Amino acid sequence: MRRGIERRTNRGGFTLIELLLVMVILAVLAAVVVPKFVGRGEEAKVSATKAQIALIKTSLDLFEHDSDRFPTSEEGLKALSEKPGDLSNWHAYMDSVPNDGWGNPFTYRSPGENGKSYDIISFGPDGHEGGNDDITN
Repeated sequence: MRRGIERRTNRGGFTLIELLLVMVILAVLAAVVVPKFVGRGEEAKVSATKAQIALIKTSLDLFEHDSDRFPTSEEGLKALSEKPGDLSNWHAYMDSVPNDGWGNPFTYRSPGENGKSYDIISFGPDGHEGGNDDITN
């Protein structure tokens, strides 16, 4: 019976020093790794927004090919998924218009600035026009 008791008392757990050392190692790793992944998330949103703009541009080109015009600013991008007026050759070009990488709707203007047929604009992470974070076609 004494052997059983001796075995239990000889079993040791982790010491406080060992636990603190492991916690310090984990904190150092987190301090190095987490910032790298945080920056990647923002880059992924920018890339996704650019890809969505490219998809919208393709749909707008198809709309223009079928209707001989681009949607007006008043019709907006909604014209790609819901028939505006009585266009005879209209097709559903998108099931629904996606939002940008931050969950905000795109802004559409036709005619666009600088002689472009249209502008597709994401106001970026801040959701407001202007600044260096806007993404356009």
